[in-house]
Amino acid sequence: METENRTSSLAQYTIWFFAFGYFASYVPYSYLIKTMSKGILPGLNGKSLAGFSLLPISVMASAVGMIIFIAAMGWWKYATHSKVFGFDLPHPTKWTFFSGLCTAMIIGTTTLAYTFEGVSIVFAMLLMRGGVLIIAPIVDAISKRHVRWFSWMGLVFALAALLVSLADTDGYSVPLLCAFDIAVYLASYFLRLRFMSRLAKSEDENANRRYFVEEQLVAAPILVVILAIAAIIGSGEIMQTIRTGFTEPWGQSYLIFIILAGIFSQGTGIFGSLIFLDKRENTFCVPVNRSSSILAGVVASYSLMIFLNQHALRTSQLVGAGIIMGAILFLTIPPAMEKKRLR
Repeated sequence: METENRTSSLAQYTIWFFAFGYFASYVPYSYLIKTMSKGILPGLNGKSLAGFSLLPISVMASAVGMIIFIAAMGWWKYATHSKVFGFDLPHPTKWTFFSGLCTAMIIGTTTLAYTFEGVSIVFAMLLMRGGVLIIAPIVDAISKRHVRWFSWMGLVFALAALLVSLADTDGYSVPLLCAFDIAVYLASYFLRLRFMSRLAKSEDENANRRYFVEEQLVAAPILVVILAIAAIIGSGEIMQTIRTGFTEPWGQSYLIFIILAGIFSQGTGIFGSLIFLDKRENTFCVPVNRSSSILAGVVASYSLMIFLNQHALRTSQLVGAGIIMGAILFLTIPPAMEKKRLR
């Protein structure tokens, strides 16, 4: 009994290990992307790299990183397998395929949201992160998952931290195409969380790992295929930029940084997915994920300020980080006290 209690207690805090992994991956990822897009990374000599030109190689690096991670963890065995020409191959089911497709859409629409003229990055971030926070309790209600009071408080604090960022927003206009992009992003998150709530997020770790592996099998590879098709079509400025991303970086000194950005991006995908797959309600898990990303953004901004003499953090960023600490307190201390009381 004592061993079971100790195991249960450790399982309660596993999500915070994943949150730290997400944070530790997000800091270098956002740092590298920002420095390359602004041309201030050593080796670029002031040459700015367009966001879409970073996608092809970074996503390919993400796909390779995914394969290595799953193999190193020995998790291929959890996926659904079928015999193909005598080979036993892992593959997704219908629903995990759709979930992986949603994840690919999330990756693509996130990048695209930061490219629209007249829409600040802060405002786009608020719409996307805030939207997912609002979606979480809706998915819980549909899935008939009980939402505990401290999960509500964590969600409120995380949402408040995002709302503080409105002070730094230069404008609130949203072009139609940008609105459509964010709508696709939020719809993809809604469907992904619904699939997870229905097929995983359970006491059965095998089911959770099966879902994780099968979703990861789809997300990065299918995004590589979509980018390749866009590069082949090559019509329009965005598709031309994607084509450049497939061809130009090879042999350049900054290639390694694009690859590293892709590997760290996959790190955020791995740990972010494992956070969402925790058996607790989405209203608990989503604020844990969002809090990690906000704190990582603050640390990355500090790093840019210290090492590359970039702008100092704005007051709203520091206030938001302080509010996030309140969210983390509500998401850690009350659950631990409740667990102790129940024991």
